[in-house]
Amino acid sequence: MTKSPSHLSATANAYDAVAVQYADFVRGELAQVPLDRALLAAFAEFVQAAGGGPVAELGCGPGRVTAHLRDLEVDAFGIDLSPVMIDLARQTYPDLRFEVGSMDALDLADGMLGGVVAWYSVIHTPPEELRPYFAEFRRVLAPGGYLLLAFFESGGGPVEVFDHAVVPAYRWPIDDLAALAYDAGFAEVGRMMREPREGERFRQGRLLLRAP
Repeated sequence: MTKSPSHLSATANAYDAVAVQYADFVRGELAQVPLDRALLAAFAEFVQAAGGGPVAELGCGPGRVTAHLRDLEVDAFGIDLSPVMIDLARQTYPDLRFEVGSMDALDLADGMLGGVVAWYSVIHTPPEELRPYFAEFRRVLAPGGYLLLAFFESGGGPVEVFDHAVVPAYRWPIDDLAALAYDAGFAEVGRMMREPREGERFRQGRLLLRAP
């Protein structure tokens, strides 16, 4: 594996430093957002209808989305850059598999996954460096596998960096992110945008995509 770019090291270090506080902050969050739960349920149903197979949550943090996918009867495991986050996930969900790793160089065989979930985990990648991530997602997905992205939407404007609470992040126009996925060979299945809830600053975007 090549040496990690500086933004990967910075992201891992930043999340290591706030892992416990972050886990407390997001605990129970899915219970408050029925639209997000509905989309995760739809993703699980698509994966199962396509024959199942393991699902990797990339950038899993403390593991809450991985555990939710398990509750949807998906064979889910999690990967994250932050060793401290992975330790917390293993402590909280000892029956699930969690590993330290990077989305741009996954230690996974070609075509081994039925699905990939990147739940706010591509948001810290500089836009000019994001294209190879989609190529890696496609590599590890089986033909017909599904990719679900969650991100901050820019409201139709250009890609925009903002002061995320942990480390700088990017807001994307949903059409531009969909175009990057299309260039990597993915077909769009559906999309959703929801307005910010109380305490959120930005519109939230979701893309459900299918590998060729």
